[in-house]
Amino acid sequence: MALSMSLVSVVLLCIFLAVNYSVQRSIEAISRQVLYQVIQDEGVGYFSDAERPDIAIFRGQERVLLPYFTVNVWPQNGIAYVTGGTYSNLEDTEVLQDILSACLRQEEDEGTIASYGLRYLRQNNGAYEKIAFVDMSMEQAMLRRTLLSYLPIALGAFLLLLAASVLLSRWATVPVEQAWKAQRQFLSDASHELKTPLTVILSNAELLESAQLDGRSARWADNIHSEARQMKSLVEQMLTLARADNMSTAPVFSQVSLSDTAEDCVLAFEPVAYEAGKPLAYDIAPDVLVQGDGDRLRQLVSILLDNAIKYGADGGTITLSVQKLDRQARLTVSNPGEPIPPEKLSHLFERFYRADDSRGEKSGFGLGLAIAENIASIHKGTVRAESDTVSTRFIFTMPLRK
Repeated sequence: MALSMSLVSVVLLCIFLAVNYSVQRSIEAISRQVLYQVIQDEGVGYFSDAERPDIAIFRGQERVLLPYFTVNVWPQNGIAYVTGGTYSNLEDTEVLQDILSACLRQEEDEGTIASYGLRYLRQNNGAYEKIAFVDMSMEQAMLRRTLLSYLPIALGAFLLLLAASVLLSRWATVPVEQAWKAQRQFLSDASHELKTPLTVILSNAELLESAQLDGRSARWADNIHSEARQMKSLVEQMLTLARADNMSTAPVFSQVSLSDTAEDCVLAFEPVAYEAGKPLAYDIAPDVLVQGDGDRLRQLVSILLDNAIKYGADGGTITLSVQKLDRQARLTVSNPGEPIPPEKLSHLFERFYRADDSRGEKSGFGLGLAIAENIASIHKGTVRAESDTVSTRFIFTMPLRK
């Protein structure tokens, strides 16, 4: 709708400017007709009010009268006097001298003197020049009146088209909205319903593992347990996204120390990183306070650390840092490894996207970073990825507590 209204606005603006230009040219043509009519009048001398001719042009049914005066100028000796017109008390005045000086400085035989609001036409008669002047205030008044009459029409057309666009957009998007709602509801319901049988499967798998089974049966029980844990993890992540989409659980915001949250996550993941052979280093600035949901922020940091440990190069050091910028808190998690191509970086936060499908279960389900982005959005922050030959970095920023 925004795109269509932008295009409509551009079209209306072009039409408005075209009409304005057309009206302006029409009014200027009327003014020039007055100038040519005056310049061709060879009578010299003043007219009384009863004798003075009306210089009038008809614009449609409207009779337009424009103030004017004519001057004869002898450039050689600087003599000039007014020969006629509707102006009075111009002879031998500084105003007349200024008008003539401004006119004679211009090379064109026809033009305007903006400082006095006059349009002029010069005619060379050999020994002297005859110059006709006509007042442009009537032109400007007519142009303003025309513009003011067209503006309400343009505004009315814009509002009418806006209303039509809103109604048509709503009508057109109803099926899409229904499909989205059905999809979200299905995802939420399916995830919820799958949790119960998975819990039963895990419980039974644990019982089987605790029983005295032979080697082959023990391996089968272990496989059941392992796959059930993975399925449970997937279902929990899908349920988290479904709840976020449906806004079923509103975040509870309070003052949170991002420094303490990051430190807790680092301590929890240190054994995991050590077991994976990837040391975990951190540099956390103290008292980085934000307004947010502590549990969700902890989940975001955990997702980034888990991702770094999972995909970091063997033996490489995973680093986490928390910094306090001017008005923002910034958390950075980086891991060494092969750089991610730029064309794939923009897709990392899409649901079920995996940069390398060949890595099998090591790639996870492609939902963690989507959940992290959703949490960042809830906190009016951003999370982005950078990658080069040195490391791959995930950077989360959000406003500091005011």
